[in-house]
Amino acid sequence: MQRVVGPGGPKKVAKAAASTGKSARFYPADDIPTPKHSRKGTKNAPRVRSSITPGTVVILLAGRFRGKRVVVLKSLESGLLLVSGPFKINGVPLRRVNQAYVIATTTKVDVSKVNVSTIDDAYFGRDKDAATEGEQEFFAGDAPKAAVVSDVRKADQKKVDAALLKAVNATPMLKGYLNAKFTLTRDDKPHKMIF
Repeated sequence: MQRVVGPGGPKKVAKAAASTGKSARFYPADDIPTPKHSRKGTKNAPRVRSSITPGTVVILLAGRFRGKRVVVLKSLESGLLLVSGPFKINGVPLRRVNQAYVIATTTKVDVSKVNVSTIDDAYFGRDKDAATEGEQEFFAGDAPKAAVVSDVRKADQKKVDAALLKAVNATPMLKGYLNAKFTLTRDDKPHKMIF
């Protein structure tokens, strides 16, 4: 039997007991904290489907703008897609979309001249001060406040639309295609359609 001589700490006692195979005579008053397993770590960005590239026209399937055809500008770090209508054509602003809720079409638009390098996931974050409303405002029961679009977003939308509209107007009938809403009738067979 191995004896612990002198002022041994709880870790030393536990180590000595483990090496001899016998239980220790001294038990520490406090439990020795063991680190919990953490799932945090570097996560890779989700992979974007091969059919979705910058310039691809996609059909939105969910949300406020479902049925609209929009142009993919780039994929963001979070795995979401940055899309725009353009706003001038079909009213869809710059927004993030999950790729699970889009149908990729074979139609492409040249977006090489559209500069969206400054737009990332943080661009779409909300201000914490504006989001928190007091108890009085909550129970007041007023009509919901209209979303206020910042001047920065309006300027960015105009800049992106100007470059995107040039590319759209260069292709015949593309403007009408983007403006048309995607719908299915009773006799349509989506599984046999080629988008």
